[in-house]
Amino acid sequence: MKVVGLTGGIGSGKSTIAKMFEHLGVAVYIADDEAKELMNTDRSIRNQIISLLGEESYRDGVLNRPFIANVVFNDKSKLEKLNAIVHPAVGRHFENWKSKQVGGYVIKEVAILFENDGHKQCDYTILVVAPLELRISRVLARDKTTREQVLSRADNQWDDDQKTPLADFVIHNMDLEDSEKQVYKIHQQITS
Repeated sequence: MKVVGLTGGIGSGKSTIAKMFEHLGVAVYIADDEAKELMNTDRSIRNQIISLLGEESYRDGVLNRPFIANVVFNDKSKLEKLNAIVHPAVGRHFENWKSKQVGGYVIKEVAILFENDGHKQCDYTILVVAPLELRISRVLARDKTTREQVLSRADNQWDDDQKTPLADFVIHNMDLEDSEKQVYKIHQQITS
């Protein structure tokens, strides 16, 4: 089974594009959602996170995402250590999930696919791009956050110019109807 990595900067519309592939019958794995689930349910991961970031990492037994984001997006060393805890567990979870899927390929949506060399485990990669101001406005509308926090998170990701040469396909996600056409065309190319 082929693995197609789907990535893009914060607010680029990765999740929207992933849903378009789902509508075509493709199984989609959202790595960030699975990581959050594992961080909440896996005792070993929880203990390692508390050891790294402190007891405030969990509130009432649930991952304290605003606290963690504030710490790691302002301290690259802690972000790298957190990723070293979570990413291998997500990788194992993905392999188990993939083994249960049917079809010609699956989509693995990962925010930092290229930054972590995850693209090297993919048969194809898709990069979703949109202008920075549009991305910021999308995140501000979606999340309870500030422009500064969005930019801080974006600073921990490569910019599109770094990622584009590594991508097999690039989706320019400004108009939903046009994006759907791009998704369908890519789907046809992967399945032919």
